[in-house]
Amino acid sequence: MNFQVTFATKWSDFDPNRHMRHTAYNDYAAEVRVRYFAAQQFSIDDFTKHNIGPILFTEETSFRKEILMGENITVNIKLAGVSKNYERWKIVHEVFNEAGKLAAVIKVYGAWIDLSKRKLTIPPKETIVIFSNAEKTVDFEEISIKNV
Repeated sequence: MNFQVTFATKWSDFDPNRHMRHTAYNDYAAEVRVRYFAAQQFSIDDFTKHNIGPILFTEETSFRKEILMGENITVNIKLAGVSKNYERWKIVHEVFNEAGKLAAVIKVYGAWIDLSKRKLTIPPKETIVIFSNAEKTVDFEEISIKNV
């Protein structure tokens, strides 16, 4: 399933150089993840119900083209990897400028955490749809827990 969201950028997204500040890219990627989870019937309310949340171990952003003040952007989500038990995952976001040119690539490596125990956890079966419906990257891989 191809999933993307188009956003109208806002004044606070930009720096004194009149291009989008580096952390704004990551904010939009996080928003796309939450919206994608909700589109797969796993909303913020479901996180609360199951007492879990997504956490990030790493977040890597590679900048390709400027996004200028006032431009709309489109951000997608692709699954780059998942562990057999769905505890850990790798997601890639591509950010496109208004002209449709690739402006940034954001790679995140994360997992699910039990919010009471503050430990990683295997998510409920309802989360499987999040990963099975996601568009996969060409280099998609199974994440081996042994090597972590």
